[in-house]
Amino acid sequence: MPYRAPVTEIRFLLDRVCGYGALPATGRFADATTESRDAILEGAARLAEAVLAPLNRAGDLHPARLGPRGVTSSPGFAEGYRAIAEGGWIGLTADPRHGGMGLPLTLATAVNEMMAGANLSLHLSPLLTQGQIETLDRFAPQGWLRDVALPHLVAGTWSGTMNLTEAQAGSDVGAVATTAEPAGDGTFRITGRKIFITWGECDFVANICHLVLARLPGAPAGTRGISLFLVPKFLPDADGNPGAANALRALRLEDKLGLHGSPTAEMAFEDATGWLIGQENAGMAAMFTMMNNARLGVAAQGVGVAEAAFQQALAHARERRQNGVALVDHGDVRRMLATMRADLLAARAILLDCAVALDMAAATGDAAWAARAGVLIPIAKAFGTDAGHALADTGIQIHGGIGYVEATGAAQFARDLRVTRIYEGTNGIQAMDLVGRKLSDGGEAVQRLIDGICETAERARALHGALAEPVWQAAESLREATEILLDRPVAARGGAAVPYLAAFARVLGGQAHLAAALADPGRADLAAFYIRRLLPEAQAALAAVRDDPGTLAAPGLLPAAR
Repeated sequence: MPYRAPVTEIRFLLDRVCGYGALPATGRFADATTESRDAILEGAARLAEAVLAPLNRAGDLHPARLGPRGVTSSPGFAEGYRAIAEGGWIGLTADPRHGGMGLPLTLATAVNEMMAGANLSLHLSPLLTQGQIETLDRFAPQGWLRDVALPHLVAGTWSGTMNLTEAQAGSDVGAVATTAEPAGDGTFRITGRKIFITWGECDFVANICHLVLARLPGAPAGTRGISLFLVPKFLPDADGNPGAANALRALRLEDKLGLHGSPTAEMAFEDATGWLIGQENAGMAAMFTMMNNARLGVAAQGVGVAEAAFQQALAHARERRQNGVALVDHGDVRRMLATMRADLLAARAILLDCAVALDMAAATGDAAWAARAGVLIPIAKAFGTDAGHALADTGIQIHGGIGYVEATGAAQFARDLRVTRIYEGTNGIQAMDLVGRKLSDGGEAVQRLIDGICETAERARALHGALAEPVWQAAESLREATEILLDRPVAARGGAAVPYLAAFARVLGGQAHLAAALADPGRADLAAFYIRRLLPEAQAALAAVRDDPGTLAAPGLLPAAR
């Protein structure tokens, strides 16, 4: 079935659930009116449906290849990328001074969801470039990086990557061993190897800008001694154009479970020329700008591909007949489809709510908005990708045996999405962030979110009392679990982190469904399904939070070492 961008659903959630209307009321986003927003969404939908989606299967069947002259991308990917760049989609949120549109991140998030749903492999390239644009805009010094590199990245004539991981330094970024030596002319010589570099090599841009974490001589150990550098594939000439090749290369491409159209490279930097971004030994602060941008983008990937999987599964269930009855009329198949649709609404609402909070923080400078966004980012990333992958797997189940056959494309959704639960910080790391740094304010930001859930439940009591009460109760249970975590040392919260995040997401999903039912009575049936069938999972997860942390330390839990 051809992919159809869910513009109507996105528009409904923005207007009736996630508070998009507050954005045009700010001075910063005054141009992001409902009319301009809808035009952008419709334009992105046409691009996703007509240009990107038809290339998705080719990317899976004909992976990117690395040869003596560099990478050869999947068939049609160069033309698809060109359509993205020429349409101005990469610079949607970028500063107009660099050629961008200066629009809200919320709009870019909705667009990214549609592009990812249409073609996740190709979408990864502009997504990383968007994160690099924000990082350079905030931290790059004056000079060619701002005057030349930024406009090229915004225009899509150059692309950007993120180089963190090394063989011995995955999630432990503090173990990075790549070195940076001052060259005496304001540049640095970067030496080391990086692995798992998405779109580390590419054949449809004039230059690739690598953001690289490295250590200066005498730098402190751990993350406090890491600096960030921009290392271009080609060095700028006197006019800022790509000139001589820099001392870096892609050594190989990974053979992956999915995302075959996206080249994942091992990169070697061999005394390559780089420019410092931000302050010395403060690279993690600068890189987190790109990582937070990417985490929200990855959440959009989970939602987008799950939407595509749902559309295909629903179409199959309506067409396929078993025992003379359409699959869609079988009770268990209806359960699976309803679960997919209900979780899609919950994950999309959390995603867009987070994006609105980030935009409001940027537009108003209000610390409360920033704190709200800070809590929602790990939830959006983890739940969006956990639920997204689960829904893609459910899509295979609905297809039955034919779903296990690659010709249907159902398996590709699950294969492509699996890594989203790992990259940009594993979902376990997202949960640790939630119970650690995001509770470091004594739980104030979390409690405000829980208060908002309770307020939605109170508003819904008159019309949907039977649905409002379980959401209110779940929110109060979440509040109690939060207090339990706050009474524990941070180091003792690890075993409860993932179930706590899962419960939080479930309760936020209940709030979103209640708000949707209040705005549109036609959505009450779906809200009832979510609240009666899925929301109870929160209580089971919170039981794990309440359990004694010593359970995980019990000596008989795992086999003895041999």
